[in-house]
Amino acid sequence: MKKRIWIAGDPGKFFRYARAVEAAGGTPCFSGGPWSLEDCDGLILPGGGDVEPWRYGQENTASRNLDPARDREDMELLEKFTALGKPVLGICRGMQVVNVFFGGTLIQDLPGHNQINGKDRLHPVRTAAGPFRDLWGEHCQVNSAHHQAADRLGGELEAVQWASDGVVEAVCHRRLPVWGVQWHPERLGGFAGEDLFRAFLRL
Repeated sequence: MKKRIWIAGDPGKFFRYARAVEAAGGTPCFSGGPWSLEDCDGLILPGGGDVEPWRYGQENTASRNLDPARDREDMELLEKFTALGKPVLGICRGMQVVNVFFGGTLIQDLPGHNQINGKDRLHPVRTAAGPFRDLWGEHCQVNSAHHQAADRLGGELEAVQWASDGVVEAVCHRRLPVWGVQWHPERLGGFAGEDLFRAFLRL
């Protein structure tokens, strides 16, 4: 049976994530569809605007496109899926939500990682030993479209991938099947994006 993956958000906005899950052999599920949360085997938290800074103990100095309702919903989803030990994949904003959920903090404005003229930056990353290196080796190229990033990591989260300037590009939880990537595999294409979704479905 295909694994059912809950994608947090509107299917019209996050269709790339749905296509990626389908291409990897899973069934994407959204609110309002035929599947309930309880029917799903894993959770994807997609990209989007910034997390409210108060959630990690800071004043707002550079955060934008805030959506308190989405923050609340994402945190509630994380609470439910992690309590059940089900896999979670956070992508870009989703990784930041994962970090904040486990007690981490964020860099509110980070130069050099945002899009250029509406297009993702492509840049090399270094990957630590573990599941991500098993997929791509120590060095590979990913895409970048963010102005925030993980600062202090949340409890039991471990950095497993870094940009050349030291920015954390991926994390894994030490006990739970929870991954986060700062890049966008759903629109990267090629082996890097496809392999990540396939590996996530195997968790």
